[in-house]
Amino acid sequence: MDIAAIYHSEIFKFLILPALIFMARIGDVTLDTLRIIYVSRGMKFAAPIIGFFEVLIWLMAISQIFHNLSNPACYVAYAAGFAMGNFIGIILEEKMAIGTVVIRIITQKEALNLIEVLKTNQYGVTHIDAQGVMGPVKIIFTIVKRKDIDRVLKIVRTCNPLAFFTIEDVRSVRKGIFPLTVTRSKKHGASAAR
Repeated sequence: MDIAAIYHSEIFKFLILPALIFMARIGDVTLDTLRIIYVSRGMKFAAPIIGFFEVLIWLMAISQIFHNLSNPACYVAYAAGFAMGNFIGIILEEKMAIGTVVIRIITQKEALNLIEVLKTNQYGVTHIDAQGVMGPVKIIFTIVKRKDIDRVLKIVRTCNPLAFFTIEDVRSVRKGIFPLTVTRSKKHGASAAR
């Protein structure tokens, strides 16, 4: 069977082509999600490169849709690829844990233990006294790398299980206190790196 016969076959039209469109949409929407994240974090060199490949893939996918307007399987594949691309893009972003966040903790109970544990773990802490609906509260701010969110929240839940907290992205940070990350070198053993 030659390539032209495969291209004009029903299997290609209703199975292979929609699968290719589905995979292309996953690729371009995943890249779109990552590009938006990079733009929001001010990564001005990575975002345009990702955008180039994102649009290139999208153009290939949409051109196949326009060449096969009578094929409903292509529409379904296009939409399903869009949905799956969003999902995969978010999962990748979570795994990459790029950037910095501010964790704002509001606690009604005495917060000295929580503050000391955060400091002991080398997290920068700023705290202020404030007034909440039910009385005095302590507001604690700490700016951490996204990869450290779970570790900080575990500390918060251990020291003060009823504390209210919010997490917000930070576009840029100047100075501050961040825990050193320990990396292992095959030749030199353990070393601390920033």
